[in-house]
Amino acid sequence: MRRPHIRSLAVAIAVTTAATGLAGTAVARPDTGATPAAVSTAAASVVSAARTAAFAHAPATGVSQGDELHPQDVMIDPEGARHVRFTRTHQGMAVLGGDLVMHLNRQLSYTGVTRAADHAVRPAAASAARLSADEAERKAAAVAKGDAGSARLVVDARGGASALAYQVTVTGSGTAEGSGARTVVIDAVTGQVRSNTSNSDEFLSPRLLDELRRRGEQPAADTGGAARSAGLTGASLSSSAAVHYPRTAQGTGKSLFVGPVPLTTTQTARATFVLKDPTRYGTETRDAKGSSTENFARGKQITTGNDVFGNGATSSRNSAAADAQYGITKTLDFYQKTFGRKGIANNSKPAKGMVHWGNKVANAFWDSDCGCMLYGDGDGDMFKKPLVVLDVTGHELTHGVVDATAKLEPTRVDAQGNQYGEPGSLNESLADIFGSNVEFFTNNAKDTPDYLIGEKLGLAQKFLRRLDHPSLDRLEGTVDYWQPEVYDAEVHAGSGVSSHAYYLLAEGSGQKTIGGVTYDSPTYDGSTVKGIGRTKATAIFYRALTRYMVSTTDFHDARVATLKAAKDLYGASSVEYRTVDRAWAAVDVTEANTPAARH
Repeated sequence: MRRPHIRSLAVAIAVTTAATGLAGTAVARPDTGATPAAVSTAAASVVSAARTAAFAHAPATGVSQGDELHPQDVMIDPEGARHVRFTRTHQGMAVLGGDLVMHLNRQLSYTGVTRAADHAVRPAAASAARLSADEAERKAAAVAKGDAGSARLVVDARGGASALAYQVTVTGSGTAEGSGARTVVIDAVTGQVRSNTSNSDEFLSPRLLDELRRRGEQPAADTGGAARSAGLTGASLSSSAAVHYPRTAQGTGKSLFVGPVPLTTTQTARATFVLKDPTRYGTETRDAKGSSTENFARGKQITTGNDVFGNGATSSRNSAAADAQYGITKTLDFYQKTFGRKGIANNSKPAKGMVHWGNKVANAFWDSDCGCMLYGDGDGDMFKKPLVVLDVTGHELTHGVVDATAKLEPTRVDAQGNQYGEPGSLNESLADIFGSNVEFFTNNAKDTPDYLIGEKLGLAQKFLRRLDHPSLDRLEGTVDYWQPEVYDAEVHAGSGVSSHAYYLLAEGSGQKTIGGVTYDSPTYDGSTVKGIGRTKATAIFYRALTRYMVSTTDFHDARVATLKAAKDLYGASSVEYRTVDRAWAAVDVTEANTPAARH
């Protein structure tokens, strides 16, 4: 989320399943601007047709002379539609906010476009830069209080602009918790700092942490009861037959929050087991040993002699690792079994986690540079346990999914690192929606599935956020309904709009008890909404994210995206389609009150 820096481009070919129309298998490799030879002929022809259509329909797509389109995803739906997600360069410079999705029919004819920038991108020539790269690097280092990497020229097309700018990654930032990296964008003509954004997504915002400290809260995390051995043991060490290493083993995690859990591990010697899952692309959790590294290779590999990780308490460093690995693998399973998504980026690569990250860090992060989860141990005062709770992991890894698809970003970030704007709020909402779904999918008796987020953190209000009635979150001031001021709301506060719409779509309005939790969801206009069920609601929101959302999608755009997704899956005359419309109207997001374009 909200990282405007451009990582290495890749093309993923997603072939959808006939049953749900949701993403299936993927092939990924670095993109050089052309379609990789390994990609199937059919997919390559889709990319070629989409690129041709983008230039043929330039008034609608916004592409112009000097632009090059680089494919990120190709989605081939069983009902016939084809979608190609592109990033853009202009005269060789990456275009921030220049992403678009081209939509084609089965015959590869153009049917529409979803674009981030609704204006022509016509920046000054590179020769017009008044600031040198060295000057940009020095300024970025001063602003982010760290070590600047090389500055490169880009086009900043965000917020209606077409500015020539420098983009600089700053590591070891003194303005980031745990000295993480930041991306600074500086106007190459005026020298103005256009954005200064953390490269990792925090579960708890700086504003919330300040509020918790102001209130003097000392959350007592719910661990779900004392850990029990449950008769779980490590893999057999029998030597009756020849054994070849490495091999897959079935171990046990004695976690902090959900008791003993099964973990698939890697046995590398007779009495050496590594917390690495070969059945899930080699997904692994390591120990950062208190460092703030964003390089997973520098984390210490976690091993045991008996295939049991942790003791259910913080006295063992491996207890937090058991929670983390369990949460990461369950999140991967949710995305794979629900949507056919193979890994966070849908490229059959491992998810990674590092526990004991930083010094007294009261937070957890998705880090796009590392491509992994980073878990702090808590500050020892407000949070006394590592933030390795299941829905925290599901939430943060969903930011990785968004980062690999729509790349939703905030419209601004303040000096304290708080983020604002509807695209960022939508990103937070999707992380809550799918993080909640990870709980339902896992169905662990010690972390009962619910529509609450952070309920095991031990906060005085018993949860951090909730989807059914978001404004019950007094800590962040989360809102139930859209209003014009939401466009510049802090992202966690603003997230309530689409989270509420999702809950209404899934479960409906009014009172309901699910899994022992009582919900009572209101509506803006007093209307009654009858839900279509969590399975269908989740399918609609996932399809909307992967097909119809881009980096600047706001709540009204999200309404359109989910309507298109419902039409694809169930038809324009279906109950599901009509309920999507009612759910958004119930949070006051309608076609009639759509604001003028701000992209």
